[in-house]
Amino acid sequence: MKNIMKLLWCTNGGLGLLPKAPGTWGSLKPLIAILILGHFGAPIAVTIGVLLVIIIVSSYVTITLEPWYTQYFGKKDPSQVVSDEAAGQSIALLGMAWLEPENHASPAIWIALAVYAFALFRLFDIWKPQLIDQAQKYPRGWGVLMDDVYAGIAAGILVGIAAVLIG
Repeated sequence: MKNIMKLLWCTNGGLGLLPKAPGTWGSLKPLIAILILGHFGAPIAVTIGVLLVIIIVSSYVTITLEPWYTQYFGKKDPSQVVSDEAAGQSIALLGMAWLEPENHASPAIWIALAVYAFALFRLFDIWKPQLIDQAQKYPRGWGVLMDDVYAGIAAGILVGIAAVLIG
């Protein structure tokens, strides 16, 4: 039972176990959360708070469960572990989370910015330009996590610029 719980935490509820593009599936959870919050008109503080909780919990899981999932999957950064993608995607979404649908941007623009954050994060996470790629060399779970954190920061900055220009 304990191993099942660890597996569910590091695979983002099992999304990382899907056969194709586990990182993309793992990145969907924060996107869906922010779209639901925006749809129901959650206050900005709640939206940002939810993203911060996802970042903190996912980062903690990625770092602390690293010895377990490395042994379980038999490799250093297994593709099934997508808790790091959830953290990075949430950081990218912070670039637009300060906007309220209806008040700062139309719902269509708000959704477009969320999808833009998703697409940019996946681009940086897959492409891994220099700094992002170098982060994978950090020891243990930090290397698994930090490339996604840097990809999220890069995407979040670009989304934030787009949000300022639009909003």
